[in-house]
Amino acid sequence: MAAPLMALREGYSAAAVGVLLALFALAQVFLALPAGRFAQRYGLHRPFVLASGVATVGALMAVAIPKFWVLCLTALTCGAAVCLAMIALQRHVGHMARDATELRQVFSWVAIGPSISNFLGPFAAGVLIDASGFRAAYLLLALLPSLAWWWVRRVPEHPAESVGDPDSGGSSWNLLRDKPFRNLMWMNWMLSSCWDVHTFLVPVLGHERGLSATAIGSVLGAFALAATAIRLLMPWLAARLHEGTVIGIAMVSTALLFGLYPLAQAALTMGLLSVLLGVALGSVQPMVMSTLHQITPRHRHGEALGLRSMAINGSSVLMPLLFGSAGVLVGVAGVFWTVGAVVGVGSRLAWGMRSAQVPPQRL
Repeated sequence: MAAPLMALREGYSAAAVGVLLALFALAQVFLALPAGRFAQRYGLHRPFVLASGVATVGALMAVAIPKFWVLCLTALTCGAAVCLAMIALQRHVGHMARDATELRQVFSWVAIGPSISNFLGPFAAGVLIDASGFRAAYLLLALLPSLAWWWVRRVPEHPAESVGDPDSGGSSWNLLRDKPFRNLMWMNWMLSSCWDVHTFLVPVLGHERGLSATAIGSVLGAFALAATAIRLLMPWLAARLHEGTVIGIAMVSTALLFGLYPLAQAALTMGLLSVLLGVALGSVQPMVMSTLHQITPRHRHGEALGLRSMAINGSSVLMPLLFGSAGVLVGVAGVFWTVGAVVGVGSRLAWGMRSAQVPPQRL
């Protein structure tokens, strides 16, 4: 929040701020696959040390020289660091689980972290900016990676597998030849795009309805809180529901809610739809991560996670541009209905997962 706000206060355009935000995701698009291979080769600790160092240096640059071009470098370095650390962490957590139920549970716990940070991060940054200025917010950003490493340093390491294994299938792109993996990537991309649609178009829709900035912010905040709340319940639900069931229900619910969203006129109605959508989309990530670890060989988890990260962050870079252009042509309602229809049709992939058998050697 701090960097875009600082850029706007210094007179930079909304387009420049969009570039600044895109750089964070762009770094992850290009580094996702190398980060997956690095985590596959070295496990958790070495990638985490490297990520912590890169993020700290990037944030300290903003503390020392709080200029727009430096903030762009900070976005790139922090994006790269997050990519490396998260892929290493997700791979490690996946290897901790002993069966499919534990996979769903551990990834449900992991998914809570980003949800909480999406609330605490902007809140802490806002308080520090008002109290001490932007440099204080950047200094907090520089300290957090070391705190993360302090917690991770004593976590037992899992043996790393060689990425040069002759059975690895060669290029990481060969993973997409596997139909279950390819279908999972399609579902993940569709639901990730829905998250982007909501974040990008709700302010536009609220502006068209004449809602205040506070009302629009409350609608988006309700979405984030609902996504966090459902993830707190997911460790309990994970032992009782199949991945395909959760993802299928989420896709059908999202399609229906996207159909209703453009019809909402009042802030209260939009807030209710936002809560329901937060519950639907917030439940997906643990199920996707659990499925990914079941349908890919153990020695290729890092590469699979890299492909997933690249797809999601590529979507975050390109989809807002596409949605903006489409909104001009067909209107905000048309974008909601089109995306909802695509997700609804795509839900058949999730229902097909329920009868799929996972090869035991992959767990």
